[in-house]
Amino acid sequence: MMWFKQLFKINSNVIFSVVVFLCLLVTSTAAALDGNEILLQVDRNLQPESYEMYRKLINIEPDGSKKEYVLYTVKKGQDRMVALFLSPASEKGRSTLRLGDNMWLYIPSVGKPLRITSLQSVVGGVFNNSDILRLDYSAEYDAVILEKTADKYILNCKAKTSSIAYDSLKMEVDKKTMVPVTIGCYAASGMLIKTLYYKNIKDFGDDLLRPSVLETDSPLYKGYKSIMIYARINKKKLADEVFTLNYLPRVDELR
Repeated sequence: MMWFKQLFKINSNVIFSVVVFLCLLVTSTAAALDGNEILLQVDRNLQPESYEMYRKLINIEPDGSKKEYVLYTVKKGQDRMVALFLSPASEKGRSTLRLGDNMWLYIPSVGKPLRITSLQSVVGGVFNNSDILRLDYSAEYDAVILEKTADKYILNCKAKTSSIAYDSLKMEVDKKTMVPVTIGCYAASGMLIKTLYYKNIKDFGDDLLRPSVLETDSPLYKGYKSIMIYARINKKKLADEVFTLNYLPRVDELR
């Protein structure tokens, strides 16, 4: 029995050493993440590469009055997105297309797509078109780590081109979920344009665990507030044809 006890002791020591090594490996790997790698993880944790989504957008005015919109949205890759207005009735059938930095709005009564810009808003309120038709953060920004705390990464994200709506972002990322908590959006002058608040983590299924609410306010629009509530996000294969101007009148066929 002595040989068995010695063998057990040796094996226990080996197992303990392996466990310690793996823990150190995981820790060092996490510590080795740079800002851009964190941003890539944030993108994948917020949404699949190709998906369909239902969400509600609520604009709240200083007097408490509200206007609500329901949108059906599809996205493919880093820089192609289409959104269709389902309600209110006055907006139903309108659709928007984003291809990289280019955006269009299709209004059925007009019958042709109209150019729009990232800083405009098709719904008014604090969210602009770049917020509503948001591309992957890693497609538009380069990130560096400003600070690490026990539970967060603080990233400084610099726009890759001058055509992007915000010159820089200050993003707080939760280390456990690797999704944003708050994002400050800044102009090139350093002025704060707005702050985004990601809230209410929800399990959307298919290994997608992410915030279900996005709120924003702005020092430029005192008393105003806008909210996005995400109802469903599903992986979906989408043809390239969907992301063309000619397809905008037919987006409802995807539902």
